Amino acid sequence: MAAENEQPFGLGVGNKSVRLSEPNQRWHEAYLLEEAAIRGALGDLAVDIQHFGSTSIPEIKAKPIIDIAVGVRRFEDGLACVEPMASIGYDYAGSNIVPDDHIFGRGIPGETRTHLVHVVEHGGPTWRHFLLFRDRMRNRPDLAHAYEALKVELATKYANDRAAYTAAKKDFIQKILAESE
Repeated sequence: MAAENEQPFGLGVGNKSVRLSEPNQRWHEAYLLEEAAIRGALGDLAVDIQHFGSTSIPEIKAKPIIDIAVGVRRFEDGLACVEPMASIGYDYAGSNIVPDDHIFGRGIPGETRTHLVHVVEHGGPTWRHFLLFRDRMRNRPDLAHAYEALKVELATKYANDRAAYTAAKKDFIQKILAESE
């Protein structure tokens, strides 16, 4: 979607930095607009599209970046998404950053990100983990608030190191996934 839509949604975090924002009910609306654009660009390549990540969990602080999972039939189909995603403003970051995940970002490359799209195999382990964690957080406010408290602590500790912030959340996420399966 056009850049003019991003400011009212309060989206955007500087490259490699961590900043949490108060929950914003408009994040869902931002997701819906982006989902429509992605569906239009990818057509039948996208089996399913889902909002996940902290902006999809009501009532908790989040980095104001909309995380979107796009399920494709085979992981290799993610490469066919590069050109259509570029046509709607996404840069392809590659598939070597996170295993089994083609990552696309929108915003100002190297400066600010507003959206991250993860193209993964629909129904595969990565797809299931994205949705299991999101649904567990949505259904268990006590766990969601524990996750938020951890994120607040880590955002202070790793304000300028997003990779360390993400790595430090891994044990919590893995524990929730193990309990959910």
